[in-house]
Amino acid sequence: MHLFFQPEISTGHLTEEDSRHAVKVLRLAAGDAVEVTDGAGNLYTATIRIADSRKCTFGILQTISTKPASFSIHLAIAPTKNIDRIEWMIEKCVEIGIDTLSFIQCKTSERKSINMDRMEKVVVSAMKQSRQFRKPTINSLLPFGEFIRYRQEKEKFIAHVDETHHDFLIKRATPHSGYLVLIGPEGDFTPDELAQAFQQGFQKVSLGPHRLRTETAGLASVLTLNILNQGS
Repeated sequence: MHLFFQPEISTGHLTEEDSRHAVKVLRLAAGDAVEVTDGAGNLYTATIRIADSRKCTFGILQTISTKPASFSIHLAIAPTKNIDRIEWMIEKCVEIGIDTLSFIQCKTSERKSINMDRMEKVVVSAMKQSRQFRKPTINSLLPFGEFIRYRQEKEKFIAHVDETHHDFLIKRATPHSGYLVLIGPEGDFTPDELAQAFQQGFQKVSLGPHRLRTETAGLASVLTLNILNQGS
């Protein structure tokens, strides 16, 4: 059954984009069964009432509410110059499981701007494809120093390439907690940025024995925290 996203479920119709896809591409007609999620943990079984490519209406037959996970993952990452790599990472992180994604601008960042509308579309597409009913929050680009101030996550980590320490994320993180992981640009964090993070209570962690690309490090941290919690 086809899954659609409508955050304003009370409107009784699909978004314009999903209406067009349902009617023009999928050729759905009145009486066909569909599923709709509001991205807040609810799944609605419904039938199409009016198959209009501009405003496809539906009637709800059943509502299923899902419980939130016992942990939350917030990934803050410096976007790469090649934005396709970040889009790929976002897609995979959503499929695996993530709650919040933020973009940070660091001293050695190569990219200074982000098309947030495009990023939202990547998130929604991945959410629907992986049949998840909670839409991750995605936040626009902020300077590193501004972002790290007053963070409320229970466990805060900064991934940093450092051969002198082997404090792996999977060993430092506590199961069933709220996490924030900072991933820097390919030029890594500067000493000053590391010092700022430590002052704000971040712990330095490693993601493994090898040097990872920025987007690989982001995906690795999300996967690591999911595995930690699924196995506990």
